Amino acid sequence: MDPDSVLLYLDETHIRSYHVLRSTWSAVGRQKQVPTFGHHAHVSLFGAVNIHDGETVLHQTTAANAATFLDFLRMLKERYPDRLMVLVLDNARIHHAKMVKEFLREEGQCFHFIYLPPYSPQLNPIERLWKWLKDTVIANCLLQNKNTEFCNEKCRAEGKEKKACQPLTFPLLWKL
Repeated sequence: MDPDSVLLYLDETHIRSYHVLRSTWSAVGRQKQVPTFGHHAHVSLFGAVNIHDGETVLHQTTAANAATFLDFLRMLKERYPDRLMVLVLDNARIHHAKMVKEFLREEGQCFHFIYLPPYSPQLNPIERLWKWLKDTVIANCLLQNKNTEFCNEKCRAEGKEKKACQPLTFPLLWKL
């Protein structure tokens, strides 16, 4: 691959306050209690991973729509200036929106989209990050607010120092 280009696998996910319950162990007669907000709080998370070095770019937002997708593309453009970004992504409707096509036509010369076949999340390595995030970091717990740093919240719950947390760069997750 050309050194002036970068290959990124891109996707979005939704973190909801009510759906990340997994089976767990507890003492006999002491059912685990997981508090809730009493309403359906959520955040959306855009992510892109460079499978060559494991670098991950995340963008938290209130919704996943064409406008917030464009915000994420602009963020990538700032992160990788003067580089061609080859983005591998699914066929979500927001990736084909009219405003996205107009953006690409006007200022998207640095982007090249490669669309995955329908219903093939197994081909997108960032899906592994989403699985890890939901199964390991936020499963069976209540984050105090939507702005909590997921990694640091999990470390506090496990009694670790903040510095013991690893950043969201896990090259082994991206091995194909």
